[in-house]
Amino acid sequence: MSKQVTVAVVGATGAVGEAMLKILAERQFPIGKLHVLASERSAGERIEYGARKLVVEDLATFDPAGVDIALFSAGGSVSKEYAPKFAAAGAVVIDNSSAFRYDADVPLVVAEVNPEQVRHRPRGIIANPNCSTMQMLVALAPIHRKAGIERINVATYQSVSGAGRSALEELGRQTAALLNFQPADPQRFPVQIAFNLIPHIDEFQDNGYTKEEMKLVWETRKILGDDSIQVNPTAVRVPVFFGHSEAVNIETREKIIADEVRALLREAPGVEVVDERRPGGYPTPVTHASGRDPVYVGRIRDDLSHPRAVNLWIVADNIRKGAALNAVQLAELVLRER
Repeated sequence: MSKQVTVAVVGATGAVGEAMLKILAERQFPIGKLHVLASERSAGERIEYGARKLVVEDLATFDPAGVDIALFSAGGSVSKEYAPKFAAAGAVVIDNSSAFRYDADVPLVVAEVNPEQVRHRPRGIIANPNCSTMQMLVALAPIHRKAGIERINVATYQSVSGAGRSALEELGRQTAALLNFQPADPQRFPVQIAFNLIPHIDEFQDNGYTKEEMKLVWETRKILGDDSIQVNPTAVRVPVFFGHSEAVNIETREKIIADEVRALLREAPGVEVVDERRPGGYPTPVTHASGRDPVYVGRIRDDLSHPRAVNLWIVADNIRKGAALNAVQLAELVLRER
């Protein structure tokens, strides 16, 4: 990866965009020229890239000609309008929104799970999966390859950073208010998030599930290439700043026991097993995931109620591995083609 390329980061002033820039610098991505792009209201701001300060450019007036790789994290409506323009100008677009995830001619890729799919991009666009799907499949893909997964029961415990900077601010504001005996005043969320749990992420669908829950169904099947996998999801927003957690129960086609799963995951790329039967011998968002790259797995145990089922507890930083890191890993895969 010695060849220098021109990179654009769209949505550079957001939490994921900032993480993308940090990870590009950490991994020494071979950037010859870097454009940081955002909306008109952010144009002219200066943001950090390594030791440098870069001036934010206005996406609406930017000419994408000459951009080799464009990392998008500015929301679905922005991606739908601008990603095809960047692709038409010759860039490979890696998009973090849900705009293209379910299009048959756009690959949906997790770097450790189906990296070969980055080559199959007739529209010049590669989609980054949803953060909750991402971390789950990094852990489950090796098990699926070994024993086949028939059914996934998953309850997610998702941090507020998944809802953006305004959600982070609301949790902080509400926590301070309640500790000072003031009302919580929900604005970003429909009800109080501080010291509370909200079993509602994204819009409700006609079947009673939310869109966040259905993403786990749709994306799991597409990434693993198996439409027969059944997924039963519940998505919950929790008062944690960074890091998503998931309680996962899998039913496999062939019997695999917890000890085999533990050994398999210790060898799996991107996974770190933290599974000791003692207080603190398990991963949590704060003690393990926040600010770090791996997907952490613990509480691995056989299901007492089913002959071919195993339980797992899966934790990862939703901003890093759940979004920014995977996008950069996909860019590295694209670069290896050159």
